[in-house]
Amino acid sequence: MREGIYRKTEAGRDEIRDRARKLPPQLRTVLLMVDGQRTLAELRQVAAGVKAPEDALERLLAEGLIEPVSNGFDAAGLAQVARGGGPGAPVPAVAEEEPPPARTADEANEYVRLYEAMSEAVRAHLGLRGYFMQLKIERCTDAAGLREVLPELRQALAKARGEEFATFWERQLQG
Repeated sequence: MREGIYRKTEAGRDEIRDRARKLPPQLRTVLLMVDGQRTLAELRQVAAGVKAPEDALERLLAEGLIEPVSNGFDAAGLAQVARGGGPGAPVPAVAEEEPPPARTADEANEYVRLYEAMSEAVRAHLGLRGYFMQLKIERCTDAAGLREVLPELRQALAKARGEEFATFWERQLQG
């Protein structure tokens, strides 16, 4: 694998939501922590911390669940996925489910903004203790879902870093 930052592919996000591949728990944990912000070295530390196989990241890459990001977090790619498509999106072999309602550009941008801020807060301030919080963030498919998780994230930040920090973070998020 080449050095750099990695993110989940559409298939990776589907796996988090559906658990169709029945990944071993350690591999699923590593997949959950791939957030488009961590470097390969950081992800290897996460993998070692959860006692995942040494080749966990290579396996996720080979299965098409993660991919390298060229220059850090790819907000445009995430916005494209949030709108319901993107490069490498799988072509269904059977009849499709009813598509999700179309999102406006503003809704997609709000989703990206919240997703980035919340994932960064978990990574920077909660670390591995934020595993379940990151799981909740990953399960959100729209900005409204992320907003529902915000109070719980704020509470976790207050517990980890103090009430003053949590208040400051919340104000920054609201702009």
